[in-house]
Amino acid sequence: MSGFFGAISHKDCVYDVFYGTDYHSHLGTKRAGMVFYNDREGFRRSIHSLENGYFRSKFEGDLEQFSGNSGIGIISDTDPQPILFNSHMGRFAIASVSRIVNIADLELLFLKKRKHFTENFEGNVNPTEVVANLICEEDDLVSGIENVHARVKGSCSLVILTPERIIAARDHLGRTPVIIGKKEGAYAVASETCSFPNTGYKTEYYLGPGEIVEVTETGYRTLKPAGEKMQICAFLWVYFGYPPSYYEGINVDEVRYRCGAALARRDTVVADFVCGIPDSGVGHAIGYGNANGLPYRRAYSKYTPTWPRSFMPQNQDMRDLVAKMKLIPNREIISGKRMVICDDSIVRGTQLKDNTLDLRLAGAKEVHLRIACPPLAFPCNFLNFSQSRSPMELATRKAIRQLEGEEGDPHEYADARSDKYRAMIEQIARNLGIDSLIYQDLDDMVKAIGLTKERLCTHCWNGSGYY
Repeated sequence: MSGFFGAISHKDCVYDVFYGTDYHSHLGTKRAGMVFYNDREGFRRSIHSLENGYFRSKFEGDLEQFSGNSGIGIISDTDPQPILFNSHMGRFAIASVSRIVNIADLELLFLKKRKHFTENFEGNVNPTEVVANLICEEDDLVSGIENVHARVKGSCSLVILTPERIIAARDHLGRTPVIIGKKEGAYAVASETCSFPNTGYKTEYYLGPGEIVEVTETGYRTLKPAGEKMQICAFLWVYFGYPPSYYEGINVDEVRYRCGAALARRDTVVADFVCGIPDSGVGHAIGYGNANGLPYRRAYSKYTPTWPRSFMPQNQDMRDLVAKMKLIPNREIISGKRMVICDDSIVRGTQLKDNTLDLRLAGAKEVHLRIACPPLAFPCNFLNFSQSRSPMELATRKAIRQLEGEEGDPHEYADARSDKYRAMIEQIARNLGIDSLIYQDLDDMVKAIGLTKERLCTHCWNGSGYY
């Protein structure tokens, strides 16, 4: 995924954008960038790789070169951005939180029109440059953003910085959030509300699906109203979001408490304590323990000084190493105990298999795994989550193949009341080496979030969702 932060103020806003962008570090580990505008120098930009360092350490040395009353920043798990564009509508900078499923088709379309691309990433065109080109097909920025929403399959929320204003637009089905914050003399736009409190902003407004707003230092106004249909990613609450953040006015950690409580109500296992896999599993485990009276213990501690991030490198070997190195088991708490372990999800199962081995080596008597969402059976088509070289890397698909001797139809295993579902869960438990496994019921997860199912994207679990 990715996350952006922009600010426009009566005074210099460099530090607001610097710290506000940094509060999106849990959303990406590949690239980050900031761009500012002032009348004397125009646009000034800096982009760094985050694969061997952290946002603050990479950008602290750049702050002296920046000045301006408006700017935007982004931390990206995909392409280097923001990018600068000079067009018939004038100069602008743009950053996007996007997944463009049809990017190859759009690239070919522009090349046939004798257009060209200057921004490249890992041998491919930069998705944000594709978005900018789609905008520049129209006569003005609003019509251009509408063109993006009409032509992109997947999702795209974006922020644009011009010499006079910031324009923000939420994905046409609202799959990713965009929020406006306010403080005296300044306004901000962000992907995460957790970026507001310590930078002095208060949450002012949640953009609706497809909504386009103009933001200046004196206020904001809607340029295109929100649409009726919404498919916000349910995984924002279960996994992506930082605990103090809100989406649609609903707090992330409160949802995790409710998810954990729902798991506890369905469980009959006898255990000595409950533990959460840091970081996102902790809220689910606290909710589980509060619901059934089981004490919470930290069987695992995350070593934050050098392994602070939630996301993993794309290289599988490095991902396995990071998964193992960043979590330290506490033998004193684990030895001889029956444990309930809560986590947000199982994607490939690599990390949880290593976790289970560590717990056994530390003397765990029983390990019972409770997952806060249903089984992930379908790769995400709308965000950059659970992107594997093949869907068969998913723990569910591996189990189905083991049961059937071939790929099988995951839809047949999606019904939690079916024998096939139960067989799949038992096979996953055997693969992980655990004593029992319970996944969240889809309806319970939806209820914990508090929106209607029609307004949530649940494609990862049941194959639903539309463009």
